[in-house]
Amino acid sequence: MSFIRTSLTAFAAIILLSLAACTTVPPKPEPSPVPAQKPGTEPVAQTLQKSSFTAMPGWDKDALREAWPAFMNSCATLIKRSDWRAACNAAGQVNGDDDDAVRSFFEANFIPYKVFNGDGTDSGLITGYYEPLLRGARKRGGPYQTPLYRTPDDMLTIDLSSVYPDLKNMRLRGRLAGNKVVPYYTRAELLQSGALNGKELVWVDDPVEAFFLQVQGSGRVYLSDSKETIRVAYADQNGQPYKSIGRYLVDKGEMQLSQASAQGIKAWVAANPSRQNELFNANPSFVFFKEEKIADPTKGPKGALGVPLTGQRSIAIDPQHLPLGAPVFLDTTQPNSDTLLQRLVVAQDTGGAIRGAVRADYFWGSGSEAGEKAGAMKQRGMMWVLLPRP
Repeated sequence: MSFIRTSLTAFAAIILLSLAACTTVPPKPEPSPVPAQKPGTEPVAQTLQKSSFTAMPGWDKDALREAWPAFMNSCATLIKRSDWRAACNAAGQVNGDDDDAVRSFFEANFIPYKVFNGDGTDSGLITGYYEPLLRGARKRGGPYQTPLYRTPDDMLTIDLSSVYPDLKNMRLRGRLAGNKVVPYYTRAELLQSGALNGKELVWVDDPVEAFFLQVQGSGRVYLSDSKETIRVAYADQNGQPYKSIGRYLVDKGEMQLSQASAQGIKAWVAANPSRQNELFNANPSFVFFKEEKIADPTKGPKGALGVPLTGQRSIAIDPQHLPLGAPVFLDTTQPNSDTLLQRLVVAQDTGGAIRGAVRADYFWGSGSEAGEKAGAMKQRGMMWVLLPRP
C-alpha cells in the first residue's frame, strides 16, 4: 500500500482519464455525512422546498410506531452530529409504542421538505429490494456449483475526495498494469479469466439467484453441510457501472418493459438457458461478499448508514440529494396496484441504481414473500424529507 500512497500524485492524470470507465458510487458505500444545517437557517438545496405535515397525504393515518425502531437506529449514528443531537435526545423520552406520541414528537422537532427533481417535477420511481435466502454449502459439491466471491487481493480502491472534493462519495476501483492504474475487470472478464479462483466464499445451488443476490447487495444463505444460516454482506464492487439486464432484454426486443420484473427475467432465463451468460454479462458490475453471523434473525442487513435495515420502514436513497439517516415520508402505491402505500420510512441505505432526488428503493424485508413484492415494485411516488428544526 505504500507504493500506491507515494505514487498517487503521479497517477492522478491516468486516474482521471480512467474515471468514466472505472469509477462508480458502490452499491453499499460508507455513509456520507448529513449536510450541516446552521442554526436559524433552512437547508440550502434546489431539490427541497419547505412544506407542512398537513400537506403529506396519509401522515395522520400512518402507524408511526412501526417506523420508530428504524428511526431510533438512525439516531444511534446521527446523535453524534450537532444538528441532530437535540432531536435524538428528545426521542429518548418518547413512548415509541404510542402513535400519537410519536406523531407529536416529529411535528414538534422536525420540518418537512418536499423533494423535487432537477426539472421541477415532484414524482419519481419507487422500486423495491429485499434480503434473499439462498441454499448453499461451504464446499463445492452436488447442486452447489455457483460460487459467491470474496474481494480479490489485486483490486485497488482509491478515494480522491481529499484532492478532488467534487468526487465525494466516488471511489476508484482499478488494478495495476505495469506502472499504470487501469479499470478493474468486468463481470465477463472476471469469470472468464479465473481471476477469482481461490476467493470462493460459499457455493450456492442457483446461478440466477446468485446474480440477483448481487443486485440486492446482501442476503442469507442456509448452509446444508453445517446446518447454519449466515449472512453474506456487501464487501465491495468491481467499479464497473451497474446496467439493468431487464433493460437489456427490452432493448433486444425479448420482452416488453412491463414484463421486465425479477420474475419476468427469471422466466426468460428458464426459457433461454443457453443465453444466461450473455444476459448476466450485459451488466459489467460485480459484487463481492463477506460473511457475517446472524445474531438476531429479526433484524435486516446493515445498510450504508451502518445500522440494520427495518422491513417496510427503511429505504435506499441517493445521498447526493438526501441525507442518510433522515426520516422520509413516502407517498406511493403497492406493487402492481393502485392501493396506497403512504408511510414514514427512514433513509438508511444507498444503491448503485438509485440516482436522483425523487428516487427510492423500498426495503421489503427478508424471504420469498418480500422477494415477490420487491421484484414487482416499479411505482411512481412523491417524497418529503424531515429535517430537525434549527
